Amino acid sequence: MTTIVVGAGIVGASAAYHLARKGEDVILVDKRFKGEATAAGAGIVCPWISKTDDPDWYRLARNGALYYPELMERLKQDGEEHVGFAFVGALGVNEEESELAAMEARAHQRKQDTPEVGEIKRLSYREAKALFPPLKEGLEAVYVEGAARLDGRLLRDALCRAAKKHGAQVVEGEACLVYEEEAICGVEVEGTVYEGDTVIAASGAWAKQLAESIGITIEVEPQKGQIAHIGMEGYDTSKWPVVLPQTSHYLVCFDDARVVIGATRETGSGFDYRLTAGGVYEVLDEGLRVAPGLSEGSLREVRIGFRPASKDLKPLLGRVKALKGLVIATGLGASGLTMGPYVGTLAAALAVGEEPPIDLAPYDPLRKC
Repeated sequence: MTTIVVGAGIVGASAAYHLARKGEDVILVDKRFKGEATAAGAGIVCPWISKTDDPDWYRLARNGALYYPELMERLKQDGEEHVGFAFVGALGVNEEESELAAMEARAHQRKQDTPEVGEIKRLSYREAKALFPPLKEGLEAVYVEGAARLDGRLLRDALCRAAKKHGAQVVEGEACLVYEEEAICGVEVEGTVYEGDTVIAASGAWAKQLAESIGITIEVEPQKGQIAHIGMEGYDTSKWPVVLPQTSHYLVCFDDARVVIGATRETGSGFDYRLTAGGVYEVLDEGLRVAPGLSEGSLREVRIGFRPASKDLKPLLGRVKALKGLVIATGLGASGLTMGPYVGTLAAALAVGEEPPIDLAPYDPLRKC
């Protein structure tokens, strides 16, 4: 039995890896489009204080966060350790006492059935600033121990390398679905047909075009994000926590004296792969408002990514009942690096006829959002 995975972002790479690791025949096809969300995303794993209260969204986000330690151990066994993953904690910050209290209450509520949330405590601005030195004076915080960060590019590449070690074939190019008599039978890539029993459509914001090529409509659109990388030479940023101001913006740090400020959420952007003055201004303004100490840092780069966004924030995940052999896995939006590896395991299970461990009905890929 052969499974073809279209798209080597975080979901597709995870699906290919888990299938190959189980001994399945896997072909991973990827075009490497400009603006892939995985390559641009910041990599924050902390659903514990999110304001999103949809239980179906939270189920995947929670399970995704909890799956990371197991995934890291599996990759380590396969010789892949350097993915930028670390538990660094998170600071939820706000100038309003009522917002801090609500944030703290959400974290405690979610900890009731998820002890991995870890320690939760209120911090004075001095305590918060000691953990994240560029932070604005007077800004208090809620600290959540069980938050992590990772580098999406490194993780994606590690999953692809590990999949190849287990026998996966990687093909570069744009895939078109091939079907006969209401069943998918493979893909065509630049004139070459690759036969398969199941195709996982995991090409992120580009999955809509892939599905439309065979008359299937899925409600996912590209949402542009511009994300700034600031160099803080002379500082050890490796243990600085994630900073979550409870807006769509955030700050996350990595080992190479780098602080990432993100990100715009440009709904209706299409695939407009341009840095814009307004977008860069928005990101820097929001980031420096929370952490003015970053103002002397060097602007290393600004990345662009197109999140595959559904209208109701929930992923599109499941089999297409009217067409045998097609699994759709996309629509993770801004939560891609939180839940992506876990969603990849679910897509892999569906591809080989296994029953997934959770009910996927709320994520029906053909639902009207």
